[in-house]
This record gives sequence, structure tokens and C-alpha cells, in this order.
Amino acid sequence: MRRRPWRRTFFVDLFLLLFIVPLVLFVLRVAFTGGDAEVRVKRSAELPLRFSSDGGFKILQVADMHYGNGLVTRCRDVLPTEAARCSDLNSTLFLKRMIEAEKPDLIAFTGDNIFGASATDAAESLFKVFRPAMESRTPWAAILGNHDQESTMTREELMSFISLMDYSVSQVNPSGFVVDGYGNYDIRVHGAWGSGLANTSVLNLYFLDSGDRVMVSGVRTYGWIRDSQLTWLHTISEELQSRYPAPALSFFHIPIPEVRELWFRGFVGQFQEAVTCSSVKSGILQSLSSMGDVKAVFIGHDHLNDFCGKINGTWFCYGGGFGYHGYGRVGWPRRARVISAHLAKGKEAWMGVETIRTWKRLDDDKLTKIDEQLLWSHDHLQPGTLYV
Repeated sequence: MRRRPWRRTFFVDLFLLLFIVPLVLFVLRVAFTGGDAEVRVKRSAELPLRFSSDGGFKILQVADMHYGNGLVTRCRDVLPTEAARCSDLNSTLFLKRMIEAEKPDLIAFTGDNIFGASATDAAESLFKVFRPAMESRTPWAAILGNHDQESTMTREELMSFISLMDYSVSQVNPSGFVVDGYGNYDIRVHGAWGSGLANTSVLNLYFLDSGDRVMVSGVRTYGWIRDSQLTWLHTISEELQSRYPAPALSFFHIPIPEVRELWFRGFVGQFQEAVTCSSVKSGILQSLSSMGDVKAVFIGHDHLNDFCGKINGTWFCYGGGFGYHGYGRVGWPRRARVISAHLAKGKEAWMGVETIRTWKRLDDDKLTKIDEQLLWSHDHLQPGTLYV
């Protein structure tokens, strides 16, 4: 007697759909994620960034966090009385205090966010670095230094990962351009609501990748900003200035060789170690001078320098070492830089940027404020008119 061929019935299909398929998916999830993963969408910052109703826009610069693995990563160059209980968590606490005290509109992480040699999992360390920014729902931007890629991710992977994190306004690279490095992008800050410039960028921010280590004529040196990056920078600056002649600020990690000249020219702050930079002069200074819109550049890399000095009409300002796992000097507090831009007040509404100021805060009991200075102001103010 021949058997009739077996046919799947409706009930068999229903059983597979309701029981077998979910079971397989659950097993795969546990196998690959430990059961903790959840599908979620990036929480995005409200864009465009803009000046507040009080006419201000404040940026917190975090230079050289040098984060490792958290609690188990010890501090460097601290007092003997502090060493036993000092770890990466001190850097996290300092950042939280700065966010609470200054209430920045943007946090700019200017490289060496993690110290690759001490970070066993780059992604996990990055989450720990940026968590205070994300938890505070503060928009933040990051670029890379020369140590970030020394862990488990390439520079491209790092910037891709950073761009996808909550409240990050970072970008891997500008669309429509082929540029060297990763982390070249601009951020536009619009005027205050209710003003005639609410839909116009009145402050432009340029972020650049200054690279890591390279060989030049058989000698190892630091990276520099390449011609392709300068071409993009010129292009975007011209485009933005054609719409509205706004002042601009730039952020990158490794200083340029010309910063060394400030030892002889004068500066505000502390010049405590030699400027470590590329042996190549990249042309960035000439580019900034010809563009005309960049009023100040904010850098990191040399932790014991926190000074500002003016070169060819542009201020160059160090952030000062922020992180406790980065090298420092015993008895010299870690510090952060704040940049504050303020709009001019018209008869009925806020107008364009009037002043750009900066100061630093020390990681002491009072978050002591030091070295406040005016970087730029608009001359010959004409109430009731639009201006830079």
C-alpha cells in the first residue's frame, strides 16, 4: 500500500511560526549578544544648533581624555595622597561637573579620547568617554588624536562609530569631497529664535583630522592637515561666507609648527612643554589667513600647555590636559577650556556675533575659573544692522 505524500497543513505552519521561529531567533540573540542587545534608534541632537534666547552659545573643549578601561585604569602624575583611589572615573566625574557648571550648548572632544594602549575594547571605552555628554543630552562633536586608533578599531571605524552615538553631531567626512583622514566636517550655529538670523548660520565650526604618526624621509613624525583637507576647508568657507559673513572657529588635535613661535611672541596661560608637532608645515596657517573667517583654533596633544597666542591674526589655544590617565604634572590640576560666543542685541531682536571669549576651569573643589580673555569682537557696531 503506497503512502500518500506528507503535506504541511495550516496547523504545522502555525506551529512553526509561533514556536520554532521565535525559539531560533532567541537562541541566535543569546549566542551573539549574551541576551542583552536591543534594537534602538540613535537619539539625535536638535538641529540646527543655535544661539539661546539669552544670546549665548557656549562650547566646552575636552582635550586629551586618554580614557582606558574605567575603574581599573590608574591615574598618572597625581599627588601620592590621590593615587590610591584615582582612576578613569575621576575624568568622568570632572566632565560631569563641567557640564553641570557651564551647561554648554556643545561639547568638543579634540582627540586622544581614548588611550589605545590601555583600552582593551575601543567601543566600550568610547561609550564611557562620551556617556556624560549623552546622559546630559548635550550635543557633542569629536575628532581623533594620535592615540585613538591604537586599540581595536581603525580611524575610519572610530569616526563611524562616534557619528552614530546618541546626541553626536560628528561626521566621518563631508559628502561630495574626497579628503584625507576621518573626521573632517563643519557645524553651523544659527541665530536665536525670533531674530532675522534664525535661519542663518552666524557661527561656523570647522573640525579637521590632523592625523597620527607618519614616516617622512625615513623619519617618524606626527601627521598634518593635507592639501585635500585644505581644499575642502576653503570651499566650505567660501560657500558659507557668500551666504552670510559669519566668524568661524576650528578644532584639531595636533598643533602646527608655527605655534612654537609664540614662546617669543607672547601668550596667555602656561607654556610648560615643547610643542610636539609634524616636521611638515602644511599650509594651514596660510589657508586660515586667506580665508579670513577663522578667528581661533583650538588644539590639544601637549597636555602641559594651556595657553592662547595669536599668529597672523588667528588665535591658537590649547585645551590643557583633561584626562587623568594622560600624562600631567604633579600638583598641576587637570583643566578644561570653555569658549563663549555672544550675539549683539538689536532694538528688537538678537543680531550677529558680537564677542567670542574663552576661559579655563580647573578640576579643584571650586572648579576655579582662570585666564578669561576676549578672543574676538566685532568692531564699529551699528545697532539695527546685520554684521559678522
